[in-house]
Amino acid sequence: MATTTTQSTHVNAMPPFAEHDKLGPLGGKPQVMNNDSELRRALVAEFANAAEAAREASASVERGPADAVHSYRKALRRARAVLALVSRALPKSERRAVRRALREARRALGAARDHAVAPETLAGLPLDPIVRETAGAIVRTATDAMAPAAEIKQLLAEGAARTAAQVEALEAALPAGVPWSVVAKGVRSTYDDARRARRAAKRSKRSFHTWRRRSKELGYQLELLANLAGPHVNELHREIEGATDPQGPAVDLIMLRDFVDTYSQGVSPDSLDPLVDAIDAQLDELASAARKAGKTAFAKKPRRFARRLTKAMRRDFAPPTPADDNVA
Repeated sequence: MATTTTQSTHVNAMPPFAEHDKLGPLGGKPQVMNNDSELRRALVAEFANAAEAAREASASVERGPADAVHSYRKALRRARAVLALVSRALPKSERRAVRRALREARRALGAARDHAVAPETLAGLPLDPIVRETAGAIVRTATDAMAPAAEIKQLLAEGAARTAAQVEALEAALPAGVPWSVVAKGVRSTYDDARRARRAAKRSKRSFHTWRRRSKELGYQLELLANLAGPHVNELHREIEGATDPQGPAVDLIMLRDFVDTYSQGVSPDSLDPLVDAIDAQLDELASAARKAGKTAFAKKPRRFARRLTKAMRRDFAPPTPADDNVA
């Protein structure tokens, strides 16, 4: 089961590989598509790297809480992306326990993230002076309610320790090998969730935010696999990244809308409505543009997307042919 105490994130170094596991006479990247144990090792190592990144972020809080919180939450999102890749190889109870631990560790710093992003997002809105005064009053109210730096530091440390404990829990729960079919299904499921959320995002801000989260996780998954494989998978990764980038400003406005609702106590409707209208107008424009930008990347059905990924992996791991050799 998932644990909550600090455990070592050490992952055993990769052992030497037999010649038939290498690509070409000079060696190359370990073949993971047909080597279940090596694929398992690579995925556990990536999960451990994400946990270590969360620990490093928590240790950097003295240099700037906002940056520390951002890096920490990003690391936990990467860990969740890796977990989704191996979820079908885990017992259901363990899968749920690790996912819950990551979710709770990330959500604990959600308010701190909002306090860091909201003022910057407000500053970027085209507001007339009177409406900007209203925005400033809301930011001041929020600042008074913000958690002190010592509390944020403690939450970061606790969350990083809890995340580190999941590395050993994950490694203990996984079988000796993780087949490529499990990983491909994990990517397909993430893509499917993102695709469904994009369709619902036209009518729901909550669905738009879900689309953003699943898209980021899909991007992390493809980045990981591209690092293991090569340029053909990286091409797929770039397509998803291109569709994901426009989502960020719209999600910041969704967060800002909730932020304003939370900290607008004492602001009259006559003063608040113009600010809300300005946020909503900008949000509608950016969300529509993001949905259009993501239309092509999420047009394929999940099964076809997974087949394309598998084909790209096979092409990247295919032994070089004489035509590929640039011999003088």
